[in-house]
Amino acid sequence: LRDTIMSPAQRTSIELYRDLLRLVNHIAPGASPKSIALRTMIRSEYDKSRGLSPENPPDQIKIEGLKANAVRALSNYMLYEGGIQDRNKGGKLGAAMDRFHDKNVQGMQKNKDSDPKIS
Repeated sequence: LRDTIMSPAQRTSIELYRDLLRLVNHIAPGASPKSIALRTMIRSEYDKSRGLSPENPPDQIKIEGLKANAVRALSNYMLYEGGIQDRNKGGKLGAAMDRFHDKNVQGMQKNKDSDPKIS
C-alpha cells in the first residue's frame, strides 16, 4: 500500500483508466448498451495516447492533457451526482443545475426558431 495519497494529476494513466472503468461499472453495471458505449468511448480516448512516449518531452505535454481530461470526466460525474443528491434535499447546487439546464434548453429552442437551416 502507498504511504501517501496522490493527487489526481499525479496518478498514472493506467490508474486513471481503471478508475474510469470502475466508474462505468458503477454507472451502468453489466453489458448494457450504455456500459458498452461508455467503455468504447474510454478505450478510444486512451487509444489516442498509444503512440506517445513519457520519455519524449512533447509527448509528456500531450499525456498530461489527456490525463487532465480523464480527471475532468471523473470530477464532472462526481459534481453531477452531488447535484442530484443535493436537489433531492432542496439544496442550492441541484437548483443551480436545473436553472442552467433550463436556460440552455431555452437557448437552443430560440436558436432553432431563428435559424431556418435548423429543422
